[in-house]
Amino acid sequence: MTLAIRAAAPGDAALLLYFIEALAEYEKLRHEAVATEADLDAALFGPRPYAEAVIAEWGGIPVGFALYFFTFSTFNGRPSLYLEDLFVLPEHRGRGIGRRLLSHLAGIAVDRNCGRFEWSVLDWNAPSIRFYESLGARRMAEWLIYRLTGDALSTLASERRNGETGDGQ
Repeated sequence: MTLAIRAAAPGDAALLLYFIEALAEYEKLRHEAVATEADLDAALFGPRPYAEAVIAEWGGIPVGFALYFFTFSTFNGRPSLYLEDLFVLPEHRGRGIGRRLLSHLAGIAVDRNCGRFEWSVLDWNAPSIRFYESLGARRMAEWLIYRLTGDALSTLASERRNGETGDGQ
């Protein structure tokens, strides 16, 4: 069997949603996975794409994916590739597929002149932590992740001054 990694394309939203839901189950966060095919289609393939994805195929069968986007580092003045999700179906683990997905993304980061390749991992996910550290990744212990969602996000957004467009431009 051979492994191929390809860019996700229009028509792949259902497959990506399947992988995202499987990842959410693994992470015990299924209740938080509310994305729809339409959401993914618009975010990845719409007029203003916000993210990109690649799909790993083992012998022509989709077995995993990685979804990523770009941030920007003001300190190094270059973009950073941020891995949002990486998932390989359990029955296909141990074949180097996750490593190849990460290697593929590292190549994209280098090709696009990124200064960093970053991601987050749940603190209880010891197998993934060991795997990432075996690649040379290091934990950024001094940084804490903060998040606004739901009512807190809406409340802060409502404080915009009059005259602001709110569209990020």
